[in-house]
Amino acid sequence: MVWWTSSLLVLLAAVASGQANDLERSHGIRGQQPLTSNAQSSSRPNIVFILTDDQDLRMNSLSYMPHVKEHLIDQGTFFQRHYCTIALCCPSRVSLWTGRAAHNTNVTDVNPPYGGYPKFVSQGFNEAWLPIWLQDAGYNTYYTGKLFNSHGVNNYDSPFVNGFTGSDFLLDPHTYEYLNASFQRNREPPVSHEGEYSTDVLARKAYGFLEDAISEQKPFFLTIAPNAPHSNVKFEESWFNGSASAHTITTTPPIPADRHKRLFADAVIPRTPSFNPDEPHGVSWISTLPKQNQTNVDFNDEFYRNRLRALQAVDEIVDGVIARLKEHGILDNTYVFYSSDNGYHIGQHRLQPGKECGYEEDVNIPLIVRGPGISRGKSSDLVTSHTDLAPTFLSLAGGQIRSDFDGSIIPLTANQLDDDSVDTRGEHVNIEYWGFALAEGKYGSAMYWNNTYKGLRVIGTNYNLYYSVWCSGEHELYDLRNDPYETHNLFNSNHSSIFEVPTTAPATLPTVTTLQHLISRLDSLVMVLKTCKGRTCTHPWETLHPHGEVGNLQDALDARYDDFYELQQERVRFEKCEKGYILESEGPRHVKAFSPGDDGPRGGVHWSELV
Repeated sequence: MVWWTSSLLVLLAAVASGQANDLERSHGIRGQQPLTSNAQSSSRPNIVFILTDDQDLRMNSLSYMPHVKEHLIDQGTFFQRHYCTIALCCPSRVSLWTGRAAHNTNVTDVNPPYGGYPKFVSQGFNEAWLPIWLQDAGYNTYYTGKLFNSHGVNNYDSPFVNGFTGSDFLLDPHTYEYLNASFQRNREPPVSHEGEYSTDVLARKAYGFLEDAISEQKPFFLTIAPNAPHSNVKFEESWFNGSASAHTITTTPPIPADRHKRLFADAVIPRTPSFNPDEPHGVSWISTLPKQNQTNVDFNDEFYRNRLRALQAVDEIVDGVIARLKEHGILDNTYVFYSSDNGYHIGQHRLQPGKECGYEEDVNIPLIVRGPGISRGKSSDLVTSHTDLAPTFLSLAGGQIRSDFDGSIIPLTANQLDDDSVDTRGEHVNIEYWGFALAEGKYGSAMYWNNTYKGLRVIGTNYNLYYSVWCSGEHELYDLRNDPYETHNLFNSNHSSIFEVPTTAPATLPTVTTLQHLISRLDSLVMVLKTCKGRTCTHPWETLHPHGEVGNLQDALDARYDDFYELQQERVRFEKCEKGYILESEGPRHVKAFSPGDDGPRGGVHWSELV
């Protein structure tokens, strides 16, 4: 948990405005309290959010975007450990816009009955999500581009999307057709843009909304959501009526604008240790994938190049937005956020192009922020997730922070990031998924239905782990400190093996443990997070140790807790593999809390006597 002092926020206001009298407009923020400001003040910051679709971080896509580097990375802070909590478009976006984990939105798919725009509406979120809260805080709100899946030409008015001063949405079934997009503005009927390049159409609409927003002389929140670099996709009707199969959807590489088609001729997918390995990786269906032949690899390299090319038009939007903000004299009072709904893999672990997995390629995504008080050219290792974005946006707007947020406010300024209390903010990200995985591209064309799992990323000073429990009963455990490409599943090792946890902390904490001890703690953490709500999601150790003696994984590895974790606590399991979030199929839900009497026969023994 981050405790932001009022003095730090006073400094932020001074940097943001350069005016001494602005100091009185900022108030202190502690925990989940908002970064408030005078609701009538014209100096309240504007916010522009550029949200791409399926953009990777781990395959270096940002290295091919010079305007993003010039205007955002060099002029802002790059959050290197930002994660989506579910690697699929619609569920990830709903979590982003509501500040809730997918198990709390119960929007877990791209289509009904488990997801899509109809599910978003039926869950009540059209009346309770970020744009409405921002309007309540006095902001004008604008949106252009992709919103949700299954938001289409036949249901855009059933009901209309709430919460926007102005909107122009990409609509299914043409959302992913780069040369045949349909847009729908405000409450007008859809308009086809056949033959026009979708991202360029989007750019014109974004610049128009920017001019509208500036002319209103009110603080504004503008989202620009291109479909790039998502695959070019054509749907058959059966994709939407519930009888979907791999044959009802045709995925081809993204289509770049003509002016970008010949760029990056020599670029190839990074040949990391996980790329098309000689031996299979992972569990479940991933462990059965064949090694790709050279023809397949060549196709995927060209697929990769077309992703980079498609992003060039997005890069131009970044340049255009910054130029217009500067021209109107409001750049210094505008936050610009850049992110993606989820990541992407091509060839890693023998996977065909796609997402939906828990690997870093799929869940570790870009987050770059520039704006008032933000350090320039800074890189942060702070662990953040998409559920943190709604609280963060709302805090910048001075809105009331909600108790049902499953995320927390991201510290943005240099002073906030350097504050010692940032270390206790949180070390974990809850990763979850239900239903199918889709292999894209010419050599994909397959759907894998048993892709339901609960996962966990835990990143501390002395450890960097990914742990998952699959509906098939299989498990994964990767030590990314020593295995950054997730090629060696430690869960399949001898559980009595020693796991080193080097530390500079007091000597009372363990520096070595066994895999058995480690896995029992991770299992318990997943037990809490798989049904967490609100503060439990950001402070799961409080549920396990309500007396406050444990605040992170290293604390929990103390030997006094061995019996509690290994003998008394339930384990995560699935009763069956489901296509959506069916609580009854997800095993035990009761989490036992530790009390001093639970030490057990090994309780109180110093860790060094046990290893």
